[in-house]
Amino acid sequence: MIYRCDREIGMMRAVHLAFVPSAPLSALLEESLPQLLEAFRREGHIVQEHPDEKTDLVLTNAPFAQPLNWREAVLFTARRRFGLQRTPTVLTLIHAQTEAFRRWIAHFERALLKSPPNPADFTFAGLAEDAWAVLLEQGQRGGPILALQRMMQAQAKSLRILLLVGDERPIEAYHFDLVGGYPRSDGSSPEEFYRDIVLRQVTALSTQEVTHHQVVEPPIPAETWKALATPSAMIRAARELGKRNFFTPPVCINRLVHLPAIADAVAEQYSEGCFATWEPALKGLISTVTGSARPVDKGSITEDDLAVIVGIRPDKQGALVRHVEGKRNDPPSSEAVELMLMDADLPRVLLENGVEVPVVRSKLHGHRGVKAYHPRFVEFVPLDACYYRYPVTCATEAQAHAIYRAFSRSEALRNPEDPRQVVFTILPCHGVVMAEKWQAGKVPFQLFWEYMDAGYVQIDARVPQGFFRFDESGHLVDELAAR
Repeated sequence: MIYRCDREIGMMRAVHLAFVPSAPLSALLEESLPQLLEAFRREGHIVQEHPDEKTDLVLTNAPFAQPLNWREAVLFTARRRFGLQRTPTVLTLIHAQTEAFRRWIAHFERALLKSPPNPADFTFAGLAEDAWAVLLEQGQRGGPILALQRMMQAQAKSLRILLLVGDERPIEAYHFDLVGGYPRSDGSSPEEFYRDIVLRQVTALSTQEVTHHQVVEPPIPAETWKALATPSAMIRAARELGKRNFFTPPVCINRLVHLPAIADAVAEQYSEGCFATWEPALKGLISTVTGSARPVDKGSITEDDLAVIVGIRPDKQGALVRHVEGKRNDPPSSEAVELMLMDADLPRVLLENGVEVPVVRSKLHGHRGVKAYHPRFVEFVPLDACYYRYPVTCATEAQAHAIYRAFSRSEALRNPEDPRQVVFTILPCHGVVMAEKWQAGKVPFQLFWEYMDAGYVQIDARVPQGFFRFDESGHLVDELAAR
């Protein structure tokens, strides 16, 4: 399945789905659920009585701001209850009365303003003892709604949540995921409201992860690796970017909630970004490793936190990786394919020593936004329009394609003589991807941190959740946030 973005929305496949209740339904959910299921049918999807091996999506429900016992949570019980070989994607529907939703947002707004913060403001039933620190950090990063999102995910034992807000009928819905996105569906037109929910959910289901990396021979000799200057440059870059608070702390699931056999259902933590740079001697990228399997502080890495990417598998399902003799060889970042694919349609340039290299030297992916940039020094490249309306998530084929398409249109990269040395795009609900050109006398990533210090690119904690633009002076105009 190739996700395409030729029209308003991407190419989508038909999905099988079923509803499995986990708690009593509120009156609003009693009325909304049939309309949502009918919207799935109208779009050509198959609604089942019970999940089976064909099921792609299980809808369930949970109470608002109350803990659900993990034994009732479909994410942890679906395989056993229905005899499944795999766990389908689980979307939990939660209803919040309008006033209750506003009270919780106001609670987190007040709590985030306190200095020093009060842990009691972030301590809730069903969460781990030190979950308050995670909620505080998430709120400081994304505002009160992200703190509320993480609380709800921990209490509902579900990563994907559809929060319906309203009294007699929904006035809006928020789509929560592991990444921390919170795009909104407007409930003013019921038919368009349910259709929008369906299209957003099916968009996520219609792409697939491209993380099936393949190791190729021969391994890189230890002597060759030790002779490279790039690994130490990567370590320095991690410190420099970390000092500028570019990397967000990883979300460790077991710090939010204590659950049995969590690795069987979700990764133990969500990584905080990645970066990579081209190494001419290896004809490949040296990249940070994935942080989903073990803790990796991207602001303080070692050589064991690096991997070598030399290509993309012919079936595009993952990257081609070379191991290094004598070194711990963990898989590269889950964004390995997008990091390599970015160069596909861009020119190559000659260095002063005559070696041919991709026009992009270093690449930086972080879960941050950009509030302003200097158009004289930096270029912004937009995604295709459908990715703003129906965002996709990390490590997927669709995201890799979105980034590839955006950077392939870059004037600064297509013309190596263009004076702009840094190019970036923003993935709605996700973060920023930046590219740096080669410049004599600079080490990898140096342009990034120098441009941050000079104000040529101003990193922000908030990430746009949908449509946005930059004005002529390079300042962000977030159309959704302004509403």
